[in-house]
Amino acid sequence: AYSNETAGLSKDFCILYNPNWVALPSSLGNATVHRLQILTSTMLCKVTDVPSEGLQGIVVVMRGNCTLTSKAKIAQNHGAKALLIASIENPIPPRGNASESKEINIPVALLQYNDVVNMKKVLGNSISGVLYSPPVPSLDYSILLIFVIAVATVTVGGYWSGSEESGRNKNGGTASDSRRQTKELDRNKDQTLILSPLTVVVFVAICCVMIVLLYFFYKWLVYVVIAIFCLASAISLYNCLSAVMAKIPFCKCRLACGQRSFEVRLIFLAAVCVAIAVVWVVFRNDDSWVWILHDFLGVAFCLNFLKTVKLPHFKSCVILLGLLLLYDVFFVFITPFITPQGKSIMVEVATGGTDTAEKSDGMGLIPEWWDKPNGSSVEPSSYSHHEKLPVVLRVPRLTPSVITLCGMSFSLLGFGDIIVPGKQVLNVVTAWTRKEMRTFWSGHSYEMMNPGGILNPENSEGVSEQPSEHP
Repeated sequence: AYSNETAGLSKDFCILYNPNWVALPSSLGNATVHRLQILTSTMLCKVTDVPSEGLQGIVVVMRGNCTLTSKAKIAQNHGAKALLIASIENPIPPRGNASESKEINIPVALLQYNDVVNMKKVLGNSISGVLYSPPVPSLDYSILLIFVIAVATVTVGGYWSGSEESGRNKNGGTASDSRRQTKELDRNKDQTLILSPLTVVVFVAICCVMIVLLYFFYKWLVYVVIAIFCLASAISLYNCLSAVMAKIPFCKCRLACGQRSFEVRLIFLAAVCVAIAVVWVVFRNDDSWVWILHDFLGVAFCLNFLKTVKLPHFKSCVILLGLLLLYDVFFVFITPFITPQGKSIMVEVATGGTDTAEKSDGMGLIPEWWDKPNGSSVEPSSYSHHEKLPVVLRVPRLTPSVITLCGMSFSLLGFGDIIVPGKQVLNVVTAWTRKEMRTFWSGHSYEMMNPGGILNPENSEGVSEQPSEHP
């Protein structure tokens, strides 16, 4: 959009259009500049909504009360060169009856009402505009950065988990050593979560229920998820940094409290971890810098999860991956055929949810509070929420494009895409290096190996009688 009042003043805005209706030029040089006629006081659902001077250039009207094709036909028949429909809620590409869309010969697109307000505030009342659709770059280097972070997280998590197991095994391999190590693990079992096949099925079922609840009640449950992530990330960060601090042989003074004593440096470390999590909660919607802190806490969460959660044998791994495959396929590719707006539940939840009015009304009617009987109104920004689920790594897109302009300014990778394959690789590599692949696959009553990978003492005798393939 260009200002006709100030030379050289312009600004880009995002619009959503359907290329199957009327295609837009792919470059700015091939597009035609038209004057904007902003008529946000009308919805252009009737011929009587057309002003007396007619329609000229690019016409901007409000969304609601009738279909998009009805608006487009009226605009087209009265001289408009293009139609922009301002939406208070999150806009979606225009859709409609295929036979009706063939009768439309002008570009039709949707944009945010806030952008119209911003346009007039920045460029003034006399504005010209041009509509075009630049190509999307095939690769953004932020994806490579996310890939490096994910691989580094799996590598460090595997080293951390494996170093603990190797440290236990160095104590000796006799039955008494095994019993002693088992007792130590039993005392610390509250720090370890073992996923048996039944637990895996229950876990995936809970994930299914949770994502459906988030789809319908996102505006409330998102704060529950934020609170859980804040607590879990603070604990995870403390576990990660305390493991590093344990390697430092300095400042080990302790503070006595009754019959127990605590390291002073660990107390300060806990306070710092809580403070970092609180800072993230306060500034979580500031996209300019808080993504660094968010990814820092997310990596700590993934590392602690890789170390804490144990899959006792390969059967649990196969069951988990199989169920998660069905989970992803259903909620990504099948749910668009079920939801009213034809959107994927997984994508909607991951990108911030959809407002209720968008789900329940395909015509996108204006909410009841928008035009109140007493003439008061509510700002559009107060209606739409901007909270995002914190269960993803976020890296800003490094290549400016139409994607960044349209609000998708971050490349995302879910924690599950790091933890699940990472845990699978770690378990297989651990079993392979310890020459226990057959034991790891079959197990014995699903409890062949304890969390440390050491045979249970009551089963050690029976296992020792089996022929070994390796010396």
